[in-house]
Amino acid sequence: MAPKCIVIGSLNGQIRPVFTKLAKLQLKQNFSFAIILGDLFGDVSTEDELQDITALIQGNITVACPTYFTLGNRPLPPQVVEKIEATDEVCPNLFFLGKRGTLKTTDGIRIVALGGTMGEAEGRSKPESNASGKFQPTYSESDARALFGIHKTDILITNQWPKDVRLGSSCEVSGDKETVPAELQCVADVCATLKPRYHFSRSDAAFFEREPFFHMPTEEGQDVYPLTRFISLPTFGSTKNAIYAFTLDPTAPFPSSIPTGSTICPWSAAQSRRKMLPSQSESYQRYAPSDRDRDPGHQRRHKERAPPPGPENCFFCLSNPNIATHLITSIGNDSYITTAKGPLPPSNFYPSLGFPGHMLIIPFEHCPTIDLIFDPATRASTFAEMQRYRESLHQMLNERSGGKLGAVTWEVSRSNGIHTHWQFLPMPVEKIRSRLVEMAFKKEASNLEYSTFKTVPSPDEMHNHHMIDYFRVFIWTPTPTPSTEAEAEPDNWSAPEHKGVWKTESGEENVIIMKILPENRFDLQFGRRVMGKVLYLDDRINWKDCVQTDKEETVDADAFKEAFKNHDFAMELEE
Repeated sequence: MAPKCIVIGSLNGQIRPVFTKLAKLQLKQNFSFAIILGDLFGDVSTEDELQDITALIQGNITVACPTYFTLGNRPLPPQVVEKIEATDEVCPNLFFLGKRGTLKTTDGIRIVALGGTMGEAEGRSKPESNASGKFQPTYSESDARALFGIHKTDILITNQWPKDVRLGSSCEVSGDKETVPAELQCVADVCATLKPRYHFSRSDAAFFEREPFFHMPTEEGQDVYPLTRFISLPTFGSTKNAIYAFTLDPTAPFPSSIPTGSTICPWSAAQSRRKMLPSQSESYQRYAPSDRDRDPGHQRRHKERAPPPGPENCFFCLSNPNIATHLITSIGNDSYITTAKGPLPPSNFYPSLGFPGHMLIIPFEHCPTIDLIFDPATRASTFAEMQRYRESLHQMLNERSGGKLGAVTWEVSRSNGIHTHWQFLPMPVEKIRSRLVEMAFKKEASNLEYSTFKTVPSPDEMHNHHMIDYFRVFIWTPTPTPSTEAEAEPDNWSAPEHKGVWKTESGEENVIIMKILPENRFDLQFGRRVMGKVLYLDDRINWKDCVQTDKEETVDADAFKEAFKNHDFAMELEE
């Protein structure tokens, strides 16, 4: 049976009532241990508090189970320091973890503590190890860094919050929000490095329990997503929720897929600095200035791969002054669309269109995947608007082609990417309804020994795939009309055995998704490669073989805008 644990917010000297309550709870729950956050002792300004401390030290106040504490905002009382130095405990069952301490309980649960508040400890003349340093409530960045070498942590205790812990969370702070403690980067670094199962902190009168957040797999643990729960408790007696009880099995394995209801680690994007694959760099560079705009020595001087660009240098970010503005065809509230540079089909490939139709749908957020957009409202509105752009493109295709063109949209979602986007491509209806497109993706994935594609059964399941690194394909075809149905080849698209086709506003859609495994060297041109084979455009699979002049690109963009203007909802936004 998993051990039961209990955590209590700062006592601030309320020694007798809290330990009395703990004794009553212990009779019913049989906790393995207890943890007290923040300040166990008050400022010892009253006679009653001094008497309670004396009674505690002398063993006249019962501590019902092993209880651990660290430093809060105040130094420990001198008599408590004296007792700890003499016996290593305050009284039976009450133990000081130290300002920077680690402990393994009898149940095998590892506890790590970083007590106190950030101070100017680096400049103190006295060494950290002496008594005054050990019991004073200030710590330095070197104290925090010293914890990085701990390999396994079940519970992390800090007196201050990690920086940006609320990013990506839809949970609200309850109680007095003004009492939330400072958020520090070094505390975030400790949490991100140790990946504890639980991270407890405190505030004066506010409670905050964040959604669990998962850490991305590493080379050592390629198939697991370590999960952290961050919980901050208020001072005992200030408000409710000052006590938190839970069970914890230290031998339980980490989840092998992303748990439902969890979010990405708030600091994951900053941690992710893995090297880009050549194909990823090649895909990104299509929107960079061409080689003819660089001096001849550029390639030689930049042999080493540069770090991923920020928004100011990202050629998908509208804030970049060098962005190829002549490719942009519509700008919404959260996303925009452009014609593709080096499009797969030539301009005359679809006579009913008069332009290639190969488009990019790009979110404003400079983020490697839509799932990693921190703000939940922005994440939801961005996805919704990108879907709205797809639907508008579908309507335009249906109108221009008389129902003879469907569309394929593909997305590469990788946590170490640069700026996520969707690629949109018109597709003859017969190639979709015969399931040729779907089978081409599955066959190519099998040939490359990628993981297996799965069908998303309904729109409601669109976000329930529990993956961050994945390749997703949206396959759409307009609803057949009597005239197009008579011309169509035998239809396998809506056959009973073909599950996962659902109705949209303008037709029918099927979505398939494939997990990108860490061990696979995934080709970011996978989608274009498959589409090139389906359309017999093998000689145009490499976008560099399809480069147009600026004038040709502008002509295609203008032709698209003319065809799209009656379906462009962004024009309504401008009015």
